[in-house]
Amino acid sequence: MDSNDLLRQLVMIGIGTTSLVAEKIRQVSEEWVKDGNLNPEQAKKFADDLMQQLKSEQGSWETQVQRHLKNVLQDMGVPRQSEMDELRGRLDRLERQIRDLENKLWR
Repeated sequence: MDSNDLLRQLVMIGIGTTSLVAEKIRQVSEEWVKDGNLNPEQAKKFADDLMQQLKSEQGSWETQVQRHLKNVLQDMGVPRQSEMDELRGRLDRLERQIRDLENKLWR
């Protein structure tokens, strides 16, 4: 599993968790309205404010997860894509040089 798949899965978990939290917030606010603790307008404002706060925190959470994941992969010695691309280029050049030398020997 590459780091993009892992990050994508973590983001999806975050989105799923956010959806569950949103549903619970809606249920709680409906209960408070039903019990007379809040009027419908207050409940809507409460839910909207809380969801806005969760959305802003989710963005920073995703950034933190991405940074930590990169650090863990680096600590494990997993090369970055740019490093792999550079190595592939070097390997291609070496293979080309070997073919050129072999061709010179057979002439």
